[in-house]
Parts: sequence; C-alpha cells; structure tokens
Amino acid sequence: MLSVACGHLFYPLRSFHGQPNCLVVRRSRASIVERGSVCRPWRSYSSGSLPPSSSSSRSRWNARPPGSDGDPAVESRVGSGSSGSPSTSFLSLLCPLLKFFGGGDPSQERNEFLDVATSSLSSLARSPWGSKSLNNINNLESATSPQTYLQIYEFEACPFCRRVREAMTELDLTVEVYPCPKGSLRHRELVRSIGGKEQFPFLVDLNTGVSMYESSDIVKYLFRQYGQGRNPSFGLLESTMFTGWVPTLLRAGRGMTLWKNAEKEPLMKLELYSYENSVYSRIVREALCELELPYILHNVGEGSTKSKLLLETSGSNKVPYLVDPNTGLQMGDHKKILSYLFQTYSAGS
Repeated sequence: MLSVACGHLFYPLRSFHGQPNCLVVRRSRASIVERGSVCRPWRSYSSGSLPPSSSSSRSRWNARPPGSDGDPAVESRVGSGSSGSPSTSFLSLLCPLLKFFGGGDPSQERNEFLDVATSSLSSLARSPWGSKSLNNINNLESATSPQTYLQIYEFEACPFCRRVREAMTELDLTVEVYPCPKGSLRHRELVRSIGGKEQFPFLVDLNTGVSMYESSDIVKYLFRQYGQGRNPSFGLLESTMFTGWVPTLLRAGRGMTLWKNAEKEPLMKLELYSYENSVYSRIVREALCELELPYILHNVGEGSTKSKLLLETSGSNKVPYLVDPNTGLQMGDHKKILSYLFQTYSAGS
C-alpha cells in the first residue's frame, strides 16, 4: 500500500484495476510512506524552476512552498482563501450563468442532436490538440512511462485543466482523475489540505515526489519528464486563452457543478478509455465530474500504444469505453454509459 501524508490527510491510495479506492485519515509527517519506509518529501515548483527530466536528475531546483502563487491571472481558482484574479471573477460569474442556460438536470433525457453538435464544435475548436499520441508519431516508443499513475485534480469544464488533459493524451499517459466540480463533497477539500488552496488543475506525481499547481507548469513538466524532454506541442499553451474557453461555453457548463444527487462514492475507481478531444468521451467525462467519481483515465489517442489493450478489453477500438469493477459492467455506448452512471451513483440508488 502506498499513501502520502500532508498534515493529517493522506493522498488517495495508489489503486489499479480491482483495488480499493479510499482515503486514509491519519496523523504523520509530510512524506511519502511505502511499506513502512520514509521517502523524500513532496515538493512544489514555481515557473522557471521545473524539476529536471530523468536524464538530468542530479540538478538542483529551488522548491516553492505549497500554496504560493505562480501566475494568478490564468488559473481557475474557486473557494475561500484564494486571492482575486480576472479568471476567478470571470468563472464566478460564468458558473451560475452556464448552469442556468445549461439544460437543467444532467441526469434527465437530453436533446441528443444538440448534445452531440455542441461537443463536436468543441472538438473542432481544439482540433490540433488532444487527439493523437505524439510518442508514436515521433517514433519515441522509449519515452519514459511513469511506474505509478499520475494523479490529477481538475474539473472537466475548466479550460486550464483541458490543456493538461490534452498534454496527457499526446504523451499517451494513463492517469488517476479526481474530479473537483463546484460544490465538491470530497476532492476540493483534499486539494486544499495537500496544497493549501483550491486551485485547479493540481498534479501529484508519486514517481518523483512532485506536486504542483499552474497548468502551464504542469504541461512543461509532463513533456520534460515523460516526453523525453521535448517542448510542448506548438500552440498548446498559447491557444488556451483564445479557444480553450470555447468548449466551456458551447457545453453550457457541463462538467462544472456537482449534481444535486451525487453522494455515492464507489469502493473502487472506475476506468475510462478515452482521449481528450473525443466528441462522445467528453460527454461521459462531464458526467463523471458532475458525480465526482474518481476514475482511471486510459488515454487512447490516434497511434496510442494502448490501442491494443482497448481492443482486447472491448473488442473494438472505439471510445468511450467504461469499465466499472464495482459492478462488473463494461460498456461502450455513451448514452448507455450516462444512464448507467446517473442511475448507479445517485444518492438513492
């Protein structure tokens, strides 16, 4: 078992298929504990002081205290204790407006044409990014893969979280996703306990002992650490301020707010085969966020090394594909997945 302490709240335990998804509350030092051995403490980095790639691991980097600000003008911050910023004010105004115009209860029957059309336009707006595995395209099969799944705390509608998910698709990474919708019952409190503030996205890398805010820093870190040190895809970082908001607006805030009946937490993490810019996968990820269901995200973009695994698991290469080890269900149709999720993980189920 592997768990990480920060104050008195532990990081979620590392869990793979069939292993429990749980939080352990215990008082201990702020360190990684694995089978009783104490490893190096967590670090948090600011802009310009990213940790080294595996090829330069001996270099020294200046650590930044958890909770200190990097670029406050571009990240998504919600909740008390966060300093004001243009992005904060905009999101605070945008959340209730989008919820009002967003079609009401996400568990109810939807206009299928409108649902798919807005998701398709969202994919078109971000079409250069989050669809293909760059490791395969650039013949970088030897790119470093993390031994333990990365953990990302985010919410689907956030444009800055989106740029991180796009990078993860391009790097062919499998990650643990902890959705943090507005009104979160579990994961936002955990982020505040770990990092000192509610700011998203927030990355935890158990392989290197790094935890960090700031989406641009996270993307650069991921490419350096797991993309053989190369730079992020052209335009990935710069485009967020121009087209990164388009899916949020077109989808009318889906994947932003906790569903009113979302109280049930699964014992084990669900698994989703997806890629960031997939039209139908987006709709499923929004539901997982609104239900605050943690899940293992298998990014299977074009050329992904996990395409064979998807084919063996589902008998097809189509996404989304959901695996729920809690019930034994495996399903590939996005409409059926939505119905299943809201029926299975509602408060009264």
